Amino acid sequence: MRDIQVRELMVSISAYATVDENATMFEAVNALEQAREKFDPKKLRHRAILVTDSNKRVVGKIGYLDFLQSLEPKYSEIEELLQTINKDLGSKYHLAGEFTPEMLHSQIQKYSLWQKPLNDLCGKAANFHAKDIMYAPKEADYIDIDATLDQAIHQFVLLKVQSLLVKDGDNDVVGILRLSDVVESIFGLLKTCKI
Repeated sequence: MRDIQVRELMVSISAYATVDENATMFEAVNALEQAREKFDPKKLRHRAILVTDSNKRVVGKIGYLDFLQSLEPKYSEIEELLQTINKDLGSKYHLAGEFTPEMLHSQIQKYSLWQKPLNDLCGKAANFHAKDIMYAPKEADYIDIDATLDQAIHQFVLLKVQSLLVKDGDNDVVGILRLSDVVESIFGLLKTCKI
C-alpha cells in the first residue's frame, strides 16, 4: 500500500471557516455556518474556525470547547483549573489526573461557575472577539503538508487533538487536517481488505 500524504486529506484553508482576529463571536459563528453550507456534503462538517491576522496568516483556532469556555469567563481567572491542564502533551484539553464527578461539581460550586452563562448570550456574541477566545497553536499543533498519514496519526494520538494545522515549505498554513477525515480514510482502507 502506498504512503498517503497529509496534502491528500487536508481541507484547504480556502474551504475552511476563517475570520479576522478582531471579528466578533457572532461573526465567527456566521463564518462557520457559511463554510459548512459550501463544504462537500459527503464529508463531515467543520467544527472549528481558523483565526487570521491582518496579513491573513493563521494565528489561532476556535473550537467548540473554546467557544463554550468563552461563555463562562471565570475559567480564565481560575489558576487552580489552569494548572490541571497537561501542558506536557501540548494539548490544552487533556486534563492531568482523573476527575471524579464529585471533584468537578466541587469546582463549579467553589468558583460559582455556570450560574448564568447564557443570560447575556447576545451581548457576549457582540463583544467577544476571536483573538480573545481563540487557542494560539503551539509548535506541536502543526504538521508539514508532505508528512505521511502515519506521522499524522502518531501526532493525533499523542496530542489528543481534533485537528492539525498544515504548513507548506514556506511555513504558511495552507490547510487543516481533521481527525475525522483521517479516521474516515482509514475506514475506507479497511473496506478494501480481503478478509
